[in-house]
Amino acid sequence: MNLQRLFPHPWQGSFLLLMWLLLAPSISVATVLTGGLVALAGMHVVRPLDLPPVRVRRPLAMLRLLGRVLPDIVASNVAVAGIILGPKRAERRAGFMDIPLQLTSPYGLMMLAVIITATPGTLWVNFNSTTRRLTIHVLDLQDEQAWIDTIQGRYESLLREIFQ
Repeated sequence: MNLQRLFPHPWQGSFLLLMWLLLAPSISVATVLTGGLVALAGMHVVRPLDLPPVRVRRPLAMLRLLGRVLPDIVASNVAVAGIILGPKRAERRAGFMDIPLQLTSPYGLMMLAVIITATPGTLWVNFNSTTRRLTIHVLDLQDEQAWIDTIQGRYESLLREIFQ
């Protein structure tokens, strides 16, 4: 039997299984088997999308990216809690903004979408592939240039290094 047919997207399947196990309340044989079935099904569901192969150029840059993203998520959680629970809620200005991107890798864009959406207070809204502009929603939009610098400088630059 051809392994490529059985496991058409092994990296994506492995990632799905890893996420399943990380989100499970406990690790058991049943959890691993169920996660394996979900990963196997997930690999076959995305087969018609004809995804290009993943090309990770600098795997160590992934660790640097993780080292940037995790503290940002923690800091954003604290900031959002302050916005919601703080006395100056009415002074906050939520809004949409566009950010120009140079990132072209579909996997890099996917990771950027995960990073932005996983960070409390921000949400990936749209990406226009023609103009290469990303639209995000920000809960506390005080300084648009700071958001542009953060997305382009902290995340996009490393994602380009990893995937392009």
